[in-house]
Amino acid sequence: MASESGESTDHVLGWCDGILPYAPLSTLKPLSDGIWWVDGPVIKMTYGPVSLPFPTRMAIIRLRSGGLWIWSPTAPTPELFAELDALGPVEHLVSPNKFHYAAIPAWKERYPRATAWASPGVRERARSRKIDVAFDAELDDDTPSSWTQDIEQLVFRGSRFMEEVVFFHRASSTLILADLVMALERERVRPRLRWLLELAGTMWPGQTPREVQATAWGRKPQARACYQRMLGWQPRRVLFAHGRIYLDDATAQLERAFAWLR
Repeated sequence: MASESGESTDHVLGWCDGILPYAPLSTLKPLSDGIWWVDGPVIKMTYGPVSLPFPTRMAIIRLRSGGLWIWSPTAPTPELFAELDALGPVEHLVSPNKFHYAAIPAWKERYPRATAWASPGVRERARSRKIDVAFDAELDDDTPSSWTQDIEQLVFRGSRFMEEVVFFHRASSTLILADLVMALERERVRPRLRWLLELAGTMWPGQTPREVQATAWGRKPQARACYQRMLGWQPRRVLFAHGRIYLDDATAQLERAFAWLR
């Protein structure tokens, strides 16, 4: 859609590829004591032959050590680097699943002493896309000693399409999910895209995308066990990479989003 000047109307209104991002972008937004999120730029994700736009989000936790734990880092800016430097030293760069890694090289260049953590399958994914990512360590079910006092984690298994490392920040009772639940708001999506995103299972009030559900066929007991462990943390809020955050009533919201596991 273009204006009379030839400039994209989407750009004028703050829209990008049919999605309205959660402005302001690339700046810290406090969630609770010691935890922030940053809304990043819109990216394209491929579903078979279709490429769809999604808003992005990263999370920052200040550990008891004073160091910063960066989850799913989005495209950085000098201003964002400056904000983080004021909070403390960046010690960890975390890829939660094989689709969340592309910005890590830029962050690693800025913070070479930070540990870049690889999620299951991400090394292979990066190689297949010819993206050079220097990961330093692997994530699994065992929480690294660097953050065991602050954060719980588990590998959410079951889907043949994707395994995701799920995190829980104890102090704020915040569950952090990347792509296991998406919750795009209808008013932030152009009508021409809504039916496709509905079909993919990515719209508010949120659910596990259908591609993940379908590829868990025959493995639901494994996924269900992971889900029950997640609920056992008793989260009060849920932070997502894509869409609206669950700021309250987290248990009921998660029970609805994961109803496919019943």
